[in-house]
Amino acid sequence: MSEMSDTGAEIRAVPEGYHAVTPWIISRDTAGLIEFVGRAFGAEEIARVHNEDGSIGHAEFRIGDSVMMAFNATEEWPDTPGFFRLYVEDADEVHRRALEAGATSVTEVTHLFWGDRVGRVRDSYGNLWWIQARVEEVEPAEMERRAGEREWIERMAYVQESLDHELGNRTR
Repeated sequence: MSEMSDTGAEIRAVPEGYHAVTPWIISRDTAGLIEFVGRAFGAEEIARVHNEDGSIGHAEFRIGDSVMMAFNATEEWPDTPGFFRLYVEDADEVHRRALEAGATSVTEVTHLFWGDRVGRVRDSYGNLWWIQARVEEVEPAEMERRAGEREWIERMAYVQESLDHELGNRTR
């Protein structure tokens, strides 16, 4: 439901172009992060506001239909990387572009039993990106059948082990 302002304009609870949840990334190099997501994921920068010291106090960029926000870390606010699922048209192409833009592959793009091709990359700012594309619609009975077949089990094991390895390396 929306309300009306004093001027008669509609006030929307969620602004046009945004979703109910908008992720933030706190980075030591927000300008570099914005450059990376532009090259890797085709992100479009929406806004950038600098602090007096030249650091970025607020930035917004759009990837597909979603807005993300970011700002530079400070002494009081440490860098805080995130984990993001990014649905795309072609997971293989976007995974390749992310690597060309400087990311490291965590999981090679793999077709999984529910119909998605999934790959993961970590950018140099510590963020982990799940790059996914729906390549087929799989009925629940078929999904259940596949989940018990060796080929699909091995694929899931690879996807899980690659993530376990990546996350385990980050805590040591």
